[in-house]
Amino acid sequence: MSLQVLRRLFTVEEYHCMVRAGILGEDDRVELIEGEVEEMTPIGSKHVASVNQLNRLFSVNVGRRAIISVQNPIRLGERSEPQPDLASLRPCPDFYSPAHPGPEDILLVIEVAEASADYDRGIKVPLYARGGILEVWLVNLEGEATEVYQSPSPEGYHEMETLGLRPGAGLTT
Repeated sequence: MSLQVLRRLFTVEEYHCMVRAGILGEDDRVELIEGEVEEMTPIGSKHVASVNQLNRLFSVNVGRRAIISVQNPIRLGERSEPQPDLASLRPCPDFYSPAHPGPEDILLVIEVAEASADYDRGIKVPLYARGGILEVWLVNLEGEATEVYQSPSPEGYHEMETLGLRPGAGLTT
């Protein structure tokens, strides 16, 4: 006899209901990926330092031309609400208070990977492509490189370039 396991996929709205009901706390390190509540990897000190450096770099250089959102949710359809390390968003007077930004609001997504490069490359980058995010950077701290993804499609990104230097590396500003 074979046992068939059924999986229950959640919508973004159901995910938010779980937070309101106290099933998930606001401080839980989880995100909704294609209907599944995924636990996020712990954040190491190199990861924190890189995110802080990138935040400073973008905040100083972008100014008011974009909103730099750090580790906040973005909405990608009805079943995904990832929390990229950084997202550069189109300026919005209310700073997206009515709803999380969607693909049309996002100029750039950056994922910093200290121990999660394979997951980010295999799960999150394709999710961003299917969602129509125009450009994604995967800052691979272990590999000391940044992968730049452009030209999204439902099948993935059509363009990928690997840069030898990490954005923000050695930033002292």
